[in-house]
Amino acid sequence: MAPVKKGILERLNAGEVVIGDGGFVFALEKRGYVKAGPWTPEATVTHPEAVRQLHREFLRAGANVMQTFTFYASDDKLENRGQNLKLTGVQINEAACDLAREVASEGDALVAGGVCQTPSYLSCKSETEVKAIFKKQLDVFMKKNVDFLIAEYFEHVEEAEWAVQVLKTSGKPVAACLCIGPEGDMHGVSPAECGVRLVKAGAQIIGVNCHFDPMTCVEAVRKMKEGVEKARLKVHYMVQPLAFHTPDCNCQGFIDLPEFPFALEPRILTRWDMHKYAREAYKTGIRFIGGCCGFEPYHIRAVAEELAAERGITPPGSEKHGMWGSGLEMHTKPWVRARARRDYWETIMPASGRPKCPSLSTPEGWGVTKGHADLLQHKEATSSQEMKHVLEMQKKAKSSA
Repeated sequence: MAPVKKGILERLNAGEVVIGDGGFVFALEKRGYVKAGPWTPEATVTHPEAVRQLHREFLRAGANVMQTFTFYASDDKLENRGQNLKLTGVQINEAACDLAREVASEGDALVAGGVCQTPSYLSCKSETEVKAIFKKQLDVFMKKNVDFLIAEYFEHVEEAEWAVQVLKTSGKPVAACLCIGPEGDMHGVSPAECGVRLVKAGAQIIGVNCHFDPMTCVEAVRKMKEGVEKARLKVHYMVQPLAFHTPDCNCQGFIDLPEFPFALEPRILTRWDMHKYAREAYKTGIRFIGGCCGFEPYHIRAVAEELAAERGITPPGSEKHGMWGSGLEMHTKPWVRARARRDYWETIMPASGRPKCPSLSTPEGWGVTKGHADLLQHKEATSSQEMKHVLEMQKKAKSSA
């Protein structure tokens, strides 16, 4: 009989470092299993082998949380803007839980069931209606007995509060992450206030995921932490950022960048950048450290290697990776062998190889969020009239930038 694994709170209460996994949506889109635009996770049913393999790669890289691939798996999202999958949210969520559990059982990993923001909230549906959507996903997670729950990728703290309030009825540990930066949520609520509100809603782990690069996300969590400590509340902290550099982003994050989503590759962080991120997150007091969009298994392996001393283990994937490039000592070319040292890779300044490209972009900030007519969602496909309108808005935004 397999030994009973320590739960997420048991690990965090003991001061252990928990390594999250990476960005399934972007990783599987690049592999041909997710459609950019809707970003929905039907691959759990249509291509389970692809999802299973990515879970395994993150497990081998050092992750000890297998998050269910249930991002945007609510029925209102699955039916949004002409999407016709002929699959239900229940089918997709159940398959995701089974895949995550199968791989988690292969190592010392926990399964986290995840919910995220909904088209219904953006369309100003009622609290009751939005909570019913979260409850439907929660029912699957309870049936499949996930180890804990994560409410993630929320631009508005109000919707995240609603999600936490639903998830905490399960009696399972609840984590909550907003996709915000140091400026706060899309309605201007500061990270400090957001943190306090999430704790009071019932979250035992809080933090930030997606939309911004690692150091920006760590700074946002630091501000959350300051607010929570000032309010004399206690909670654990987590961070799961982008693997893209975003120094030019505004409050909305990377989705306002003109490169989003198909030309972000020049912004990808190196594995050495991830070492710096992991160390800074740890120094800030964050003990649940993972990744979101853009994170590949080698990024997670870098996080696990940086914190190997604190964790007392190195990931299985390090078997094929010499620390700080030591494997290059075996290279045939002497100038490459000369790079087999930490000080070389810690100080590398990578070139983009794109002499005509700028180092920064101008975000396309339209200044719209929940409550604006342009964000109202519907089941029908986007019409030609709607496309004409958004193109006119884009032209207007660029001219005023």
